Amino acid sequence: MDIKRIAGDNIRGFRTQKGWSQEELAGKAGLFYTYIGKVERGEATISISNLAIIAKVLKVEPNILLIKDSYKNSR
Repeated sequence: MDIKRIAGDNIRGFRTQKGWSQEELAGKAGLFYTYIGKVERGEATISISNLAIIAKVLKVEPNILLIKDSYKNSR
């Protein structure tokens, strides 16, 4: 599986566990919701800086977002 897809799946998983929309996550992270959507679908390459910002907002360590299905183990 592609690392962009792994990160995107984890971001979506952690976001939905919090009950947030893409718009809510984007607002908290200071990013565009369209960008969040592209990242979650694996269509956009996420920078390390944005990965760190999103991880901070989601309250997880950035490396956790790069481990396949890590959001499933956080419930």
